[in-house]
Amino acid sequence: MTDKPESDATPPPQQPTDAAATTDPEPGAAGSSADRPGAGLEPRGAEPARAIVAGRERRGMFGVQGSGDTSGYGGLRLPAYTPPASERPYGGWFDAFADELLAALADAGIDPSVILQTTVDRGEITFYVQREAIVDVCRVLRDDEGLRFELCSSVSGVDYGVDVPQRLHVAYHLTSMTYRRRIRLEVALDVDDPHVPSIVEVYPTADWQEREAYDMFGIVFDGHPALTRILMPDDWDGFPQRKDYPLGGIPVEYKGAEIPPPDQRRAYS
Repeated sequence: MTDKPESDATPPPQQPTDAAATTDPEPGAAGSSADRPGAGLEPRGAEPARAIVAGRERRGMFGVQGSGDTSGYGGLRLPAYTPPASERPYGGWFDAFADELLAALADAGIDPSVILQTTVDRGEITFYVQREAIVDVCRVLRDDEGLRFELCSSVSGVDYGVDVPQRLHVAYHLTSMTYRRRIRLEVALDVDDPHVPSIVEVYPTADWQEREAYDMFGIVFDGHPALTRILMPDDWDGFPQRKDYPLGGIPVEYKGAEIPPPDQRRAYS
């Protein structure tokens, strides 16, 4: 592709949050998003894809039940929030970009149905991608003359908790330095099958970021050149940033005494 869309302005940097991310009941498996090809990345005037179910209610700062919440936010209540699949027009430069991406995927022989959903929320655009296609989609975004996303600035893991289908997500933040644009790709995974292809061959900057997501969330990046822990000891049991990991971690020794985890140190009557 050679015709490049005009850029209005650089959207603000994206940060994956519980409120801003979504999840699909079955987006990790082939042919499992909407009911027709091209769902989520339709040309102008097409009907939107089936909405992805997402969001979880939050109680307290860390989800602690009973008297173990020592944060002072035990009464905090946040309802579940799900940004729906967006309908055309998206607004700003997003429509022209989506058309360019659709054409670039077709030129590369990639079925547009690998884009499971497109969501525009808080001035940011997110494409939910079928996990088997994430490397090919990244390569198209990097190499196409009208897209030119030369930098993967972040690969982040997210866990939405045991009550959310396909609770593990991988969020990729891509930056086009040529056109001053930022987008997010997202892949949803089942906790019993947390595998996704590594994108290190396309974006070498993802090397240590994928290792951190593996270390903290147990997401396995197939094809990574050296997928080992980067923060925790090699023999560590568990993944500390999963929502079902013990809140306070483990007891630690300090000046000869054993200090219990924070949620066991005190209780309020």
